[in-house]
Amino acid sequence: MTENIFSRAIAQTEKVMEVSTAVFYLITLITVVSAGMVALSRNIIYSAFSLLGTFMGVAGIYVFLGADFVAAVQLLIYVGGILVLILFAVMLTHRITDVKITNRAAGRIPALLVVAVFVVLLIQTIKQTPWMAAKHVVFTATTATIGDAFLYDYLLPFELASLVLLGAMIGAVVLSRKEIKE
Repeated sequence: MTENIFSRAIAQTEKVMEVSTAVFYLITLITVVSAGMVALSRNIIYSAFSLLGTFMGVAGIYVFLGADFVAAVQLLIYVGGILVLILFAVMLTHRITDVKITNRAAGRIPALLVVAVFVVLLIQTIKQTPWMAAKHVVFTATTATIGDAFLYDYLLPFELASLVLLGAMIGAVVLSRKEIKE
């Protein structure tokens, strides 16, 4: 009698999706929808803001892969640096919305055909692949290990890279400064 109750409870819990799996699918959906909006939006400002969702979704996927350092770098460099630079460049360009594109639908039919072929190949590959369940892996933090490697094993290359970046930054300042005419 008790074995029957336990087997029913186990069968019911196997049917319910785990919270982490649901969150993974949600992050994946946000990433794919945002990437689609980047590609299909007619307004460049909306495309740039959709790129934010794509970058954040990719960082979330890195967290699910156990790559916490790569996720932090994704947020700091791509979201914090490159996306802000793109937004400033778009917003500071005055005539970006005045550009008239004469033939918007020039390559839509060939593009749709190429996308359809790739979707069919992807579905065929997913159906024919013998999927095996992976062992449950416990992820550990990688930032401490990377930090120790930078400060002990790879200290000289790390310092040389910082000097190269400092030289590039000084060169950019020298090239961009205005000459004072006397």
